Amino acid sequence: MAYWEKEIRSLVGKAIHRYGLIQDGDRILVGVSGGKDSLTLLRLLQERRKRVPIHYELIPAHIDLGFGSDRAEILKNFFEREGLPYHIEFTEIGRKANSPENRENPCFLCSWERRKRLFHLANRLKCNKVALGHHKDDIIETFLLNIFYSGEISTMLPLQSMFNGKMTIIRPLSLVGEKEIERFAKANGLPFGPSGCPSSGRTKRREVKEIIGTLSRKNHRVKGNIFRSLSNIKLDYMLWNSGRQVPDRSV
Repeated sequence: MAYWEKEIRSLVGKAIHRYGLIQDGDRILVGVSGGKDSLTLLRLLQERRKRVPIHYELIPAHIDLGFGSDRAEILKNFFEREGLPYHIEFTEIGRKANSPENRENPCFLCSWERRKRLFHLANRLKCNKVALGHHKDDIIETFLLNIFYSGEISTMLPLQSMFNGKMTIIRPLSLVGEKEIERFAKANGLPFGPSGCPSSGRTKRREVKEIIGTLSRKNHRVKGNIFRSLSNIKLDYMLWNSGRQVPDRSV
C-alpha cells in the first residue's frame, strides 16, 4: 500500500478516535451522492470494519435528485458488488430546487430537502448515526462562507448531535483534504461522477474555493492555518467580549 493511502486511512482513524465518531453497535446510514467524497467515505468505513475490534453496521443510501442521470443504477451495482444492504430513493428535489420559482438559493433548498430525507430514512431503518462525506476543505470553506454571507462564525462539526440526541451526524473525513480524496477515489476505481445539477460550478462555495486557492498559491500554509484557527479561538479578543469582564479561567 502506498504511503499516501496509509496516511488517508490514518487520518480517518484519527478523526474517529479524536471526536468519538463510531462506537460498538452503531448502525450507520451513509449518505452516498455518487461523488468522490461519499464513495471514498463508504469504502474506507467498509474496510475499517474488517480490522477494528468493534462491530458496526453500514447502510449506504442514495437520494436521487431527479436530474435524469444514471447515478442510481451505477450505485446500485456498486453497493451490490460491495455486499452491502442499501436504499435508493427517487425524488424531484433537484428539479424543484432549481426551478424558476427558486432562483435565489437552489443549493440550500436541495441540501436541506436531501438531508431531511436521509434523517427520515435513518429513523425508519433504525440507524442511530448518519455519516456524510464532508472533508477538511468543506469545513474550511463553510467557515468562510458563513462569515462572508451569513455574518456568523461557525462551520460543520465532525460530530453533531441532532433531535435531542436521538440521532448523530458524523463526518469521518474531517481531517482529509479534497485532493487526497480524489486521488484515492481514482486509484481505487470508485465509480464517481457528476450529479447532473445545473447549478454545479456556479455556487458561492465555488467562489470561496477559488479565493482560498489563490491565497494558497501565494502561501501554502493558508488552508492549514484556517483549519487550525477553528481550534485556536481566543475569546478574549472577540468583539462579543468587548466591554465585559474577562472571565477568570484560573480554576
